[in-house]
Amino acid sequence: MSDTVIRVENLSKKYIIGHQPSERYTALRDVIANRAKGLAQRLRNPKSKLQNLKSEEFWALKDVSFEVKQGDRVGIIGRNGAGKSTLLKILSRITEPTTGRIKIKGRVASLLEVGTGFHPELTGRENIYLNGAILGMSKAEIKRKFDEIVNFAEIEKFLDTPVKRYSSGMYVRLAFAVAAHLEPEILIVDEVLAVGDTAFQQKCIGKMEQVGRQGRTVLFVSHNMQAIQSLCGKAVLMEAGQVACQGEVQTVVSHYLTSISKIGSEIRWTISQAPGNEEIKLLAIRVRSEDGNSYGVYSSKQHLFIELEFIATINSPALCIGFDLLSQDGVTLFRSYQTDVSPDCLLQINIGQNSWRCTIPASLLNGGIYYLCPRIGRHNMYWIVNLDPVIQFEIILDHGISPLWNSLNGRTRKGMIAPILKWSSMQFTEA
Repeated sequence: MSDTVIRVENLSKKYIIGHQPSERYTALRDVIANRAKGLAQRLRNPKSKLQNLKSEEFWALKDVSFEVKQGDRVGIIGRNGAGKSTLLKILSRITEPTTGRIKIKGRVASLLEVGTGFHPELTGRENIYLNGAILGMSKAEIKRKFDEIVNFAEIEKFLDTPVKRYSSGMYVRLAFAVAAHLEPEILIVDEVLAVGDTAFQQKCIGKMEQVGRQGRTVLFVSHNMQAIQSLCGKAVLMEAGQVACQGEVQTVVSHYLTSISKIGSEIRWTISQAPGNEEIKLLAIRVRSEDGNSYGVYSSKQHLFIELEFIATINSPALCIGFDLLSQDGVTLFRSYQTDVSPDCLLQINIGQNSWRCTIPASLLNGGIYYLCPRIGRHNMYWIVNLDPVIQFEIILDHGISPLWNSLNGRTRKGMIAPILKWSSMQFTEA
């Protein structure tokens, strides 16, 4: 018997995108008149299309094919809009493909959105039974695993509180706990690690590793290349709705990072295209040197400035604005927010346009290629802006103080950073 549990063959998904008329204002009488004309047109010719209704085809997926073996842990990566979430929705039987087919062998548990399958008026206890039943668990199975689910989700204190009063973090903890304890043959997870604190993220990774060690299959979508590489053995790279590369995770991640190497050291968005929501939108992010230029290649002996421009409609102190710095192989070196200061030095968000700067001190980064991923969240519990790498720059290592350093070590040091640390001699006294 074949050990293939998921087979995707020439899978495509088409959406029809409707476009509103270009006029900025349409009176009610115009809307009624247009609808009446459209109805009369359809009555005269039922097969005709409305002439004043503009639409276009959009292929979210196009001829996608791959196989997943039993026990594989497969990471699905790619830029925003590449078709990753559409693929998982089809695999989870939430939506149907336009063409192609999929074959799945085994019970599937999906965690695609925070709180999917929860009823806001029901308590956490009631939603465990409801969500478990939706995912295919029997009442006896849910009852047997109930305490383990509650302990994993860490919501015991709020177990009998309606989930509409839960925070986003509590929602996702409970949703992941139910899905992970279903003991499915196949677990599908879409960017759950983008929500929650660090301790919970590590717990999620540990649980998915445990699922994999038990011989079950995991499909994991994430923008976190470090998590993908630590959890998954194989990966699929999606580009514009198609499979661009698949195979061993290190090879695919390397191909992905190479594919985004054409990005520059500065990016700007118009307000209509800017990532964000009604509260805050990111307008620009760039890297600058001490002389104010944005070359893309910088000396390690100079300070580096990360500048972010955004527009805000609120000045909530709960907003966290910052970035992740990634190494050339996709490892997150560190994350920095404007909240990394004492409360009396905290930057204030102004209503309207803001421009902030973060300083990476000289003599810290090693030589190599780096990527920036802008992040805007609310108390680090859910993301408003959570982008793939949009900035690339290079560091030339030349901050060695002693000429002996260069002659002994060559152009680069070992390690991901190369700080110049202070050394001193200690005097020993006789006993």
